[in-house]
Amino acid sequence: MSESGEMSEFGYIMELIAKGKVTIKNIERELICPACKELFTHPLILPCQHSICHKCVKELLLTLDDSFNDVGSDNSNQSSPRLRLPSPSMDKIDRINRPASQRRSVGWRGHKKLLNGWKRNSLTPRTTVFPCPGCEHDVDLGERGINGLFRNFTLETIVERYRQAARAATAIMCDLCKPPPQESTKSCMDCSASYCNECFKIHHPWGTIKAQHEYVGPTTNFRPKILMCPEHETERINMYCELCRRPVCHLCKLGGNHANHRVTTMSSAYKTLKEKLSKDIDYLIGKESQVKSQISELNLLMKETECNGERAKEEAITHFEKLFEVLEERKSSVLKAIDSSKKLRLDKFQTQMEEYQGLLENNGLVGYAQEVLKETDQSCFVQTAKQLHLRHRRARDQ
Repeated sequence: MSESGEMSEFGYIMELIAKGKVTIKNIERELICPACKELFTHPLILPCQHSICHKCVKELLLTLDDSFNDVGSDNSNQSSPRLRLPSPSMDKIDRINRPASQRRSVGWRGHKKLLNGWKRNSLTPRTTVFPCPGCEHDVDLGERGINGLFRNFTLETIVERYRQAARAATAIMCDLCKPPPQESTKSCMDCSASYCNECFKIHHPWGTIKAQHEYVGPTTNFRPKILMCPEHETERINMYCELCRRPVCHLCKLGGNHANHRVTTMSSAYKTLKEKLSKDIDYLIGKESQVKSQISELNLLMKETECNGERAKEEAITHFEKLFEVLEERKSSVLKAIDSSKKLRLDKFQTQMEEYQGLLENNGLVGYAQEVLKETDQSCFVQTAKQLHLRHRRARDQ
């Protein structure tokens, strides 16, 4: 699929998983090339034990080879050893050596596009040292380069199984049927074709050589699963070097790089490694069970904490509401007591005020009496003074 027109194969498979049409789960990230971020295609095993697509490691080596060639040409064209101007090629090296977190954020394809002009006239890279996209450690492929790497057939098989799970939603049709083709039921690994039941009987008749062909369920992957020695290309792998921890052929042991190394038979290595891997898987499964149990306990604790928090809030609200009621009652009682005290004091002050007002009225009587004392006519004075004397007595008794 083209990147511009349609989604990638991995994106298509992820969509099928989301729709529930693919049952393989939880291993997607193990099947993705760290360089191109797509499903592995012809994966090779690096010395650091990480895998990478054949085309990706080749493109990566060509890219780095081109970058270092640009650096060499720039340095050779410098007019003065004391003056070094920044060049685009040095920027390429800086981008290659940037931290892994920055490099992964754009993806390896995006990072590759940052390196302008990476194409070469030769398809064989000279550089054999490059940073592994998986662990960022430098990997040296040695003199044989890519040819010295093993293909990861096991990973290829798992990826193909993963692809088949996605293709299960779309049937593989028979290659030999007349139109319209029927859905295939098996694929012949020797003929590299898929057949329905009728076509398989016709093209693989009983008692012939073709009847002995190897057939499997419907598939589009017809590659031969034969692991050949990268040093001796015509020899099959049949031994395992315990020192180098890699498969070898009998010529490697007889006179090759593993002549003095301790090797064992492939069946023994297969049994040993399978037992170790099985134990590792059992351990991880046990740990997974423990982790799931702890997650369940944490979920219960979270729910319990949530319930306790809500209950505590409700209790606090209830207590505060009761406290508010008590405070309102106390407030009302205190306000009434204040009003009662205020009224009593005001009444008392009012009474005293009236008394003092009465005393002020007697001041007029005093002035009047002073004027009466000025009367010289005795009869008139006696007549007025007697009444005035009675009034003065009543004012004094108050």
